[in-house]
Amino acid sequence: MKNVKSLALAATAVAAISGNAFAADRTDLHATDYKWMQFNAMYSIGEKPDNPASGDQHNYLEMEFGGRSGVVDLYGYVDVFNLANQTTEHGDKNPGSGTSKIFMKFNPRFSLDAIFGKDLSVGPIQEVYFSTLFNWDGQNGNGVNSTFWGVGADVMVPWLGKTGMNLYGYYDMNAKEWNGYQFSANWFKPFYFFDNKSFLSFQGYIDYQFGADADKTAFVPTTSTGGNIFFGLYWHSDRYALGYGLKGFKDVYLLEDKAGALALESTGWSHYLSATYKF
Repeated sequence: MKNVKSLALAATAVAAISGNAFAADRTDLHATDYKWMQFNAMYSIGEKPDNPASGDQHNYLEMEFGGRSGVVDLYGYVDVFNLANQTTEHGDKNPGSGTSKIFMKFNPRFSLDAIFGKDLSVGPIQEVYFSTLFNWDGQNGNGVNSTFWGVGADVMVPWLGKTGMNLYGYYDMNAKEWNGYQFSANWFKPFYFFDNKSFLSFQGYIDYQFGADADKTAFVPTTSTGGNIFFGLYWHSDRYALGYGLKGFKDVYLLEDKAGALALESTGWSHYLSATYKF
C-alpha cells in the first residue's frame, strides 16, 4: 500500500505512484526528494503458497517505506509473521512449522533520465529506469531468495494515471541461475474524496513470471509461468488508513499447484485486512 504522503507529492507532479520528478527538468536532482514510512497491521486469509494440512491464515506487522533521492526511486517493506508465536488451527506460520518468520522486498529503481540528464519521455511514458528487485525471507539457502534486473518506466494509463511498470530478468539466488522473466505493474487511484479530505483509493499490482524452465521432477515441481494480482480498496486520511485486498494467485513463485510430495496450493484467491499508521 502506497503512503498518502508520497501520493500527495506525486499528485503535485502529476503522478500517482513512485517516481515524482518531471523527466524534462534535471537542473536540481534533489528538488523533488521525499521519503515516507508507515506500519501496517495485517491479517491474511488464504495466502498462497500454503500447505492444506497446516492452514492458510496468519497475522503480521509490515514496515513499509519508500521515497526519492536524486536518481534513486525506492520502495520496500519488511514483514514479521505471527507476532505472538501463537499456534492456531488454521495458521500456516505456526511455531515449529519450518516457515520463515520474516519476508523482505527491496525495490530500488535508478532514473536513466536523471543519470544521463536527458528527457526520455515519449507518449504515455513519463520517465525511464534501470530497475532492480530483491525478495528475501529468513531462510538461508532455501525459501524465497531471488533478484530481478531490468528496465522500468512510469506510464500514464487511462483512468489509473501514472503506473509503475517494470520488465525484469529473474535470477534465482538459491540455484545461482537465471530463469525467465517477470513483468510487474503497480498503481494507486484515488477515486472518491470526502469533505474532511480523506479519500477512497483503488490500488494494486501485478507480478507475472514467464519464460522459465519448468522442472517437473523436483521435490516441489515448478512451471514456466506464474504470478499474482492484487486489487485493494482503501480509505486514507493524513495519518491512518484502513483497507481490504483481494489477491489472486496462479502457480505463484512458479510452484506447480498441488503437485509433488507436499502438494502445496499455489493457485487460488486470498483476502487481506489492514490498518495503517503513517509517520
